Amino acid sequence: MRDFQDYSLLKHNSFGVDARCHRFVEYSSTDELRALLPQLRGVRWMHIGAGCNLLFTGDYDGTILHSAIRGVEVLEDAPDGTVLVRAGAGEDWDGFVGYCVGAGLYGLENLSLIPGEVGASAVQNIGAYGSEVAQRIETVHTLCAATGEVRDFAREECRYGYRTSILKEELRGQYVVTHVTYRLSRHFVPDLGYAALAREVEARGLGAGLTAARLRELVIEVRRQKLPDPAETGSAGSFFMNPVVDEATYARLAAAYPGMPFYRVAGGVKIPAGWLIEQAGWKGRSLGRARVWHRQALVLVNTGGATGEEVRRLSEAVRDDVRGRFGIDLRCEVNIL
Repeated sequence: MRDFQDYSLLKHNSFGVDARCHRFVEYSSTDELRALLPQLRGVRWMHIGAGCNLLFTGDYDGTILHSAIRGVEVLEDAPDGTVLVRAGAGEDWDGFVGYCVGAGLYGLENLSLIPGEVGASAVQNIGAYGSEVAQRIETVHTLCAATGEVRDFAREECRYGYRTSILKEELRGQYVVTHVTYRLSRHFVPDLGYAALAREVEARGLGAGLTAARLRELVIEVRRQKLPDPAETGSAGSFFMNPVVDEATYARLAAAYPGMPFYRVAGGVKIPAGWLIEQAGWKGRSLGRARVWHRQALVLVNTGGATGEEVRRLSEAVRDDVRGRFGIDLRCEVNIL
């Protein structure tokens, strides 16, 4: 266990904001976490992953926990080709995806290069290119923060939705994820339901020769073309969620913008937030040292030395303009503290 006082969070948030916390504790086992939990009673605290979905607008006057529980193990390798794989919450997400593809365990290829850690994948329900991790999660293993008791959440209990879960919303802060078990497959079936990804596969002539490794390489290539490298430019990836509107709102906007992209989903029609932001004139624009990324308007970046408050002000300006032009209120995917 590593325990620090008055600790800089610069390396623990992908926006590159130099906020500090009163105490930072990194544990490496379930037993260490259980021993630590009683110290949190009556104390302001939060648990973070890699900090890829956080924006600190100031110092955090409390304790921050971080998991260093690692390791990957196959729990069950069934005759039908399905495989249960359990990973520690502190495992790097993309490293885990790469390991699975290399080991012939398929189903996570579309989620390659998403920054973050395994534990956060199950809380946030990460997704990309038509795939969500909830489709592959079998069980989320946790400790109750109040009692230290083990509680396993089956996928159905997690109430997964678009970038959300019961652990993110109703039970936020009540349970700490220690491990996640995924149901993968020995049989590779490419998920090409996302039109843009299917077009990339076709343009490269991959067709029937597409392998899981090649699909992963393609996803990584496409992401790198559109998104900034957090090691070079502070960012949290997608800052806003894609809004889902009702049929009446969609019909109104489609009449006004005939070329507007859209996707029919359960509960309504999804409209790309990046398109809305670009139409509102924000793509490539800056406000102070924060900027809307010039290649993907869904992304806000720190151009160098920006404070979290500067990024927050930019996000509010973008939201105000989108609301005024389209009547749609964008929701932040990033947690603003």
